[in-house]
Amino acid sequence: MASSSDPWMKEYTEASKLVDDISSMIADRSSLPQSGPEIMRHTSAIRRKITILGTRLDSLVTLLSRIPPKSLTDKEMHKRQDALSNLKSKAKQMGTSFNVSNFANREDLLGQSKKAADDMSRVAGLDNQGIVGLQRQVMREQDEGLERLEETVLSTKHIALAVNEELTLHTRLIDDLEDHVDVTNSRLQRVQKRLAILNKRAKGGCSCMCLMLSVAAIVLLAVIVWLLIKYL
Repeated sequence: MASSSDPWMKEYTEASKLVDDISSMIADRSSLPQSGPEIMRHTSAIRRKITILGTRLDSLVTLLSRIPPKSLTDKEMHKRQDALSNLKSKAKQMGTSFNVSNFANREDLLGQSKKAADDMSRVAGLDNQGIVGLQRQVMREQDEGLERLEETVLSTKHIALAVNEELTLHTRLIDDLEDHVDVTNSRLQRVQKRLAILNKRAKGGCSCMCLMLSVAAIVLLAVIVWLLIKYL
């Protein structure tokens, strides 16, 4: 393919990396518990990345359609189309597995399937010059449709990235909160153990004090009795 400085190649490289990341996350998912907050967060992260992948694929389609015909050889153009088709197939499979339904047919988004019959009727009865004019008009309409789609894709991409950043932040906050709760619980258990030890020591010290006072009282009483007997 062409140089990595090519905008299409840059976007394709990012999309390929994203596919690899999603594949790795899907593989890691099998090692997680089947239920609980951990797998829910992991699955949510996978779905967010699949959504972002969809916007990147739409961007690749737009960039490829805007490449001047003579700037690439037919062989290079076919390579890019095949590579994009391969990414689309992987993305569609991932989206289906995780119920992410944002991989609609591009032609349906542009309304081409509904316009096919109308285009055929518009060609009927035209001479060569009229057909050329009609082709130019159709090309202008397609360009306008691509521009509108590009704006929608970019807007969706920005929204998805913003949501992704927000969810990532909330996930970090929740993880930090869980860590703080664990630390606080550990400290509380240590304090409870120390209090129990102090309580036992306090009880033991009270018993010893009572015994010592009792012995002292008995000794004092014995001395008093002895004195009374001696001097009386």
